[in-house]
Formats: sequence, structure tokens, C-alpha cells
Amino acid sequence: MHALAEHEGASAGSVVNVSEVMQAIAEHKGCGTSGGSGKASCGSGAGAGDLPTEIWEKVKNHPCYSEEAHHHYARMHVAVAPACNIQCNYCNRKYDCANESRPGVVSEKLTPEQAAKKVLAVASTIPQMTVLGIAGPGDPLANPEKTFKTFELISKTAPDIKLCLSTNGLTLPDHVDTIAGFNVDHVTITINMVDPEIGAKIYPWVFWKHKRYTGVEAAKLLTDRQLLGLEMLTERGILCKVNSVMIPGINDKHLVEVNKAVKSRGAFLHNIMPLISAPEHGTVFGLTGQRGPTAQELKALQDSCEGEMNMMRHCRQCRADAVGLLGEDRSAEFTTDKIMAMEVNYDLDSRKAYQALVEEERVAKVAAKQEELNTLAGAKSDIKLLVAVATKGSGLINEHFGHAKEFQVYELSTAGAKFVGHRRVDLYCQGGYGDEDSLETVIRAINDCHAVFVAKIGGCPKGDLQKAGIDPVDQYAHEFIEKSAIAWFKAYLDKVNSGEIEHVERGDAEIRQGALITAA
Repeated sequence: MHALAEHEGASAGSVVNVSEVMQAIAEHKGCGTSGGSGKASCGSGAGAGDLPTEIWEKVKNHPCYSEEAHHHYARMHVAVAPACNIQCNYCNRKYDCANESRPGVVSEKLTPEQAAKKVLAVASTIPQMTVLGIAGPGDPLANPEKTFKTFELISKTAPDIKLCLSTNGLTLPDHVDTIAGFNVDHVTITINMVDPEIGAKIYPWVFWKHKRYTGVEAAKLLTDRQLLGLEMLTERGILCKVNSVMIPGINDKHLVEVNKAVKSRGAFLHNIMPLISAPEHGTVFGLTGQRGPTAQELKALQDSCEGEMNMMRHCRQCRADAVGLLGEDRSAEFTTDKIMAMEVNYDLDSRKAYQALVEEERVAKVAAKQEELNTLAGAKSDIKLLVAVATKGSGLINEHFGHAKEFQVYELSTAGAKFVGHRRVDLYCQGGYGDEDSLETVIRAINDCHAVFVAKIGGCPKGDLQKAGIDPVDQYAHEFIEKSAIAWFKAYLDKVNSGEIEHVERGDAEIRQGALITAA
């Protein structure tokens, strides 16, 4: 179950422990409780006081549009849209693995009716699930009948669920009226270029109005339609997130221009993601040896764009059938056979009660961060460094090092703690013993970090981390992440200023592709 219900005697004493509420909901539904920043003024790191009320209401519990919300709220995708109208050199929808997370991957496709039943089943079991997205496995707007039929059914049976879709944008201008008619408040458009010469290196073809286009002509058609659709959506007040895949040597430098172009057309958020190009996925880029970016390259590009626009840093490049918190996937619990056999009682009141408790915990987390941040007031230092955190969610340091499937990464400075990304890793603990090969991959994944915060860690990995120059920190177990990170950073600065330690820059890190992230 979601980590919110697992405070395990947490010392964040002011927080409401909702495990009893969650257990009661779980028992009522017939299931157990086991299972698996942008600009300060706006964007994914914004809080209630940073945004107009109408915008805050749209993003406050949307885990993809709010970095703060992603610690507390879950989303799900339903795979009702198999067809696609463009070909991307980084995509192969034929490949599936239960342990794989990347766009376009699904284990089973659904009809709109099956999807609607699945949404009710998931929302009844996971009351912090607030968002339903359609992201494929093809393109939702290349399958408009199935996409909008699904939205129609869900809006009638679960009116509290936010609706969103992700699209390549080719046919977006044709469907803006329908999108607005279904009160879809959030649309994500994948825009990898605004220069057709660069686009021709990414897209072999597009299919539009019964004709296949190739090369520069195809790329120009695509970018023109994408930017037109973005303008039409933002004119209607629909929040738009732009996804861009960073492809070193092809569009990495060009994405700065993409950033400016989408900002000028009203995009709310820009998400620059690393290319996934493992050869075993069978994509063109994977088979031709096109590399993805390193962690340092990705962060540098995101940082360079941040001054122009609000940046999303917490994307997990989800499967098109993902279920749960960002960074977890509980879709295996909700297969078609299982949900069709379930007797679902959608209890809106219990969902609202649970989410009210989530908000209490969220407020306490923000207050704790601010309280600790006040202790840094007046501190002067140019030092900026990264730390990794093992967490199950809820903004707490509540995961054992050996059980972590990803680490969240924060940049610490005298300005506080800023979430800047995450790193997938292979599990270190394998059935009761530590896998030394996996430990090496973990160290490579967080090699740019000065410390790793964990709820617990064994002696052997602790020693290896220290040898690698990474401080394993376990004294803040079950405390709030940002409050703890700021406290640790303040102590670090004191040691540097006293001469006890010397601050050194860390090296680069490896972005792990295709790591295990499914629920245990």
C-alpha cells in the first residue's frame, strides 16, 4: 500500500497517521493493505500561494503537473488507443515486459467499457488516485472514438477524477473543441523540435489525411500542427505540458529553442526527458547505437531552460497502462480478468475523507520544510550539491537502501532543497542477500550525489558507498525529506567552514534505462 499509510512509528509527530483510515477503506473494498522545480512563481514546484486559485485547483492534486503533489497522489493510464499516426525513431510499441517502464508499453489493451470499470476499481482501492490519463499505447487522438468514449463513461461514473491525455499533436487542432467539451483540463504534447531539418532525423514518417509524408516535409507538417494545437488549447485555458525527448547530438542544443517556442505559445510546463535507447527495445535509435544523455547533461539542459519556463523534473516516462504513484506501477493488480470479477462500490465520500487527510500531511510537510529553511537564513555559501533519497512516497525518508527501486535527487544550497530528478536502479537486496553487481549500478546512478538518505542500510553497502565518496545517512529515518536534507546541509556547511571537511565536486552519473520499478 501507499507509503502514506506506513509511517511505522514515524517521528514526524505532527502528521496525521492515516493507516487506520486506509485499512478501513481497504477492508470495506475487500482488499488488503499490502501491494505494491520550476520557477518559484509557478510550475511543478509551485504551492498554493504561488498560483491563481483557478490554476491551483487544477494542479494541486495532479502528480504530473505538481512536483509537490507527486509525493502524495497517484495517477493511472488506460490503454484504449493502440493506433498511431507517426513513427518515432525512439519508439517501439511491440515490446512489453512487466518490469519495464517507458511510453508505449502495455500488457493488455482495453475497450472503453473495460477502461471505465478499471478506473472505478482502482479509484476505490487507491483513494489518492486523482488523475486518469490516456497516453496510448499509440496516440489517443489517432483513436478519437475510443478515447472520447472512455472520457464520456468516466465523467459520468467518477466525476471527481481529473481527465488528461497525451498526444503527438498531429491531429490535435481537429479535436480541441471535443477536448474542451469533456472538461479535459490537462493535455500533454510531445514536441521534440521546431526545426523540420532536425525533425527529419527523429521522425521517419507521419500519416495525415490518408497520406504518408516523409523527411523534412513530414517534420514541417508535424511541428506546424503541434504549435497550432498548443495555441488553441492555451487560448481556452487548458493547461498544457510539453514533453521533449533529449537526444544527444540531434536535438539536445535545439531544445532550448523548443523551450522558447512553447513558452511563447502559453505552455504551462516543459518536461525534458532522457532518451531511452537500450538495444533490446528494438527501436531505431537503440539499434543504431544512439546514446542517451548522462545525468549531468540532462540537468544542465533543464537548468538552462528553467530561466525561460517552468520545468518538470519528476517525470517517470510511464507505461501507457501505469497505475499508482509516479515511480511505482501497480497495474498487475488490476488486470482485465481481475477487475471484471470485482464488485466495485465507488464511495466518493470515503475518497474525499482520505484525500483530506492527505492534505493535512501535505501541509505539515511544507511547514516542516519552512521551519528548517529558516535556520539557513543569513547563511552565505556558493556551494551547491546533490543528495539522493530512498522513499516510498509521502515526502518521507522511509525506504531501506536495499529495497529502493529508484532514488529521488535534490539539489541543496543556501536557498533550500530543490527536487531535480530521480534515478532508477536495480534492487540491491535479492531475496535476503545483497547483489554486489547491483550495488555497482546503484553507485553509478547516484555518483554525482554527496549523500544518500535512507531509512536503513546494511554495513556492507554502507562501506562501499563511503569508499565511493557518498555519505550514507540514516539518522533521519521516517522524517520529511526536505526538512532533513536542509538540516544535513547546514551541518555540512558548518563542517566545511570549520575546516573539518573539504568540499569537492562530484563526477557525472549514469541514467539507468529499463530498471525494475514494478511493485513487489
